[in-house]
Amino acid sequence: MSVPLLATAVAWCGAAMGLWLTGLRHRVGPALAFSAGVLLGVTAFGLLPELAGANGWPASLLLFAAGYGLLLAVNRFVYPVCPTCAHDHEHRDCASELHGFGVPLVSAAAIHSFLDGWSIVSVQRAAPLGLRIAVPLAITLHKLPEGIALGGVLRAAVASRGKALLCCGLAEGATLAGAALGIALAPRLGFAWTSYPLGITAGWLFYLGYHAVEEEWRRRGAVPALTATLAGVAGAAVVQRGAEALLR
Repeated sequence: MSVPLLATAVAWCGAAMGLWLTGLRHRVGPALAFSAGVLLGVTAFGLLPELAGANGWPASLLLFAAGYGLLLAVNRFVYPVCPTCAHDHEHRDCASELHGFGVPLVSAAAIHSFLDGWSIVSVQRAAPLGLRIAVPLAITLHKLPEGIALGGVLRAAVASRGKALLCCGLAEGATLAGAALGIALAPRLGFAWTSYPLGITAGWLFYLGYHAVEEEWRRRGAVPALTATLAGVAGAAVVQRGAEALLR
């Protein structure tokens, strides 16, 4: 549980920064795009090829599509899966508060965090060393700007900083719940079944990364978004190859 706890702590720190540093959320674009690039790089060049080597490309791509499609459906028909990092929600026409926004935002952020925790635990169970390092790193990097955005938006959606901080703690704490459930189910499912949640995880991570890049592109243009994203992809490749070199 040490890695999920670290990711949760990073998110809590980010949320505290978002609550106290008003306006910072509008300057975290490069960090969001960089962390999205890390997610894309880990998925496309690390996690998915490793799964294909173990299970074959047809099964791996099917699981990938299932994970991607699940978050796409939830985002489109239920509520934005990553509202804290992928949407502005500025509500320019509102006088002050984001009316009625707190509960759905916390719910969506909690689902997102739960999936983060499950992903970290799943990859630790069966993946090579490179992925066991790169995937938690990608998620942890994503947690800081996510927490900043969550804190900033919740501050405008609830009545007080204390209540906003409590909501942030609950939403990001779901990371630990997802990790705990993954650990509890692993012995029951067996080692071979780990590849299935890993395949779905690949789709989740790719969706989150792509969605964040797309929104950043729309807000600030192609060059800033792609520059930071490609830097994140390169960073993911360096971490993976470095870990693999240490293993050999």
